Amino acid sequence: MALADLQPVARNDAGSAAVVGILKQRFGERFQTGHAIRGQHAHTTTYIPSQLPDGVVFPHSTEEVQEIVRVCGEHRVPVIPFGTGTSLEGHVNAPGGGICIDMMQMNKVLAVHAEDLDCTIEPGVTREELNTYLRDTGLFFPIDPGANASLGGMASTRASGTNAVRYGTMRENVLSLTAVMADGRAITTAKRARKSSAGYDLTRLLVGSEGTLGVITGLTLKLYGIPQAISGGVCPFPSVDAACNAVITTIQMGVPVARIELVNALCMRALNGYAKLDYPETPCLFLEFHGTDAGVREQAETFGEIAAEFGGGSFQWTNVAEERTKLWKARHEAYWAGLSLKPGATSLSTDVCVPISRLAECINETEEDIARSGLIAPIVGHVGDGNFHVLVLMDRDDPKQIELTEAFVARLNMRAIAMDGTCTGEHGVGQGKIAFLPHELGAGVDFMRSIKQALDPDNIMNPGKVLPLRA
Repeated sequence: MALADLQPVARNDAGSAAVVGILKQRFGERFQTGHAIRGQHAHTTTYIPSQLPDGVVFPHSTEEVQEIVRVCGEHRVPVIPFGTGTSLEGHVNAPGGGICIDMMQMNKVLAVHAEDLDCTIEPGVTREELNTYLRDTGLFFPIDPGANASLGGMASTRASGTNAVRYGTMRENVLSLTAVMADGRAITTAKRARKSSAGYDLTRLLVGSEGTLGVITGLTLKLYGIPQAISGGVCPFPSVDAACNAVITTIQMGVPVARIELVNALCMRALNGYAKLDYPETPCLFLEFHGTDAGVREQAETFGEIAAEFGGGSFQWTNVAEERTKLWKARHEAYWAGLSLKPGATSLSTDVCVPISRLAECINETEEDIARSGLIAPIVGHVGDGNFHVLVLMDRDDPKQIELTEAFVARLNMRAIAMDGTCTGEHGVGQGKIAFLPHELGAGVDFMRSIKQALDPDNIMNPGKVLPLRA
């Protein structure tokens, strides 16, 4: 991604002024136009410049979201949905100004159907809040992208994370959505049945649409029983190839691993320094197994045997909750640990995903590319499904480093696409990956534009994201 690739969106200052006046009168203190709060709702966790909305509104219901969207639609003013703001590709920026709809006060758990293993919630509920609420039911929601993101935002970006190898992504775990569309109508995409052959799959259309088709105001999610036993551990390997081959064999043998994460040697060095750990500073796999006491023991022992075949070191695993928490806390702190490798640096976090048979090749080529470019960029990966992340550290005030970083990210994306992979496994397209979508999907992008045009003819729903301008 280059900053030059950011899609321009024409401002409608007269329309925005009218909408600001209407919403201020309607919502009072729940509508804010101060510079600080607008800045907080346009922040990005990468180096893409912030682009502020003209106002931020805090609705309490689907009906209020409908009001907001109808007012914006009447005046052709952009609508930008906002959850916790943890997205990584400029999703919450407002390149043409407009109104940011902050969903975080819509944070109720509406119903839990324990016997059906599902629940219905408002979009501002975060994954940690949901699991705290569910704790006494014996159920949990497994999708864990690392950040304590809102579940509406996670659905919007089709998030996944460390548990995806066993439990899937948001795509597989959203049964139904309620969404306010560009014309102000609210739709519910499905009932609670676990399967349906009725009509087009609107749920899957909206999951991953990044706010460009509608504003999610409710979700029905699959739940799972909390495992009787959980074990986890760390295993060092002599090389990325050896670690990836162990992953492939583990998956092919049907070992029901819940998490299997690769941390490369540079990232292990960062973790050791940041979290005061003493793991080997070689490529390591972090693993977790869910099941019965006997089952997780068997799974861990089987993996230990597989690891030994590929030169892995001793696989030290534990079912003690406190020790597992320490292990995964270290993995989840990889971002902050990575930043410690270059104090004061700006980071660009990017991800790609390839078939697992090409994973070692892709990571090896990427590490070689990093070395040739003179960059500092640790790697972690959800390797059970071929997804890995690169955290590029740079000085945002140095144009040469910006240029080097952008060129590296472009090569990484094209490398993954050439291996029959994708330019983003879970971060989403947002602004940052727009340029690569045509390379990945070809003519499919034209059909995406047709859907966007049909559902949002005035292009008010999160414009400047996902779809590139026509050539």
